[in-house]
Amino acid sequence: MPFGIYIVGYIIFIVGLAFGAHWLDVPAQWISVGVLCLAWLAIVQGATVTGQKDA
Repeated sequence: MPFGIYIVGYIIFIVGLAFGAHWLDVPAQWISVGVLCLAWLAIVQGATVTGQKDA
């Protein structure tokens, strides 16, 4: 699975969670913290999952 497709899926997931948190009246600072943590996690997992495999 290419890295770009993986990241796009994760971005859609993060945006959905952020909208849901906003509708539940979660303070903006905590939404920002959650988005940053999930974005970091997406990059780390994406690099791990889509990295080059040794032959």
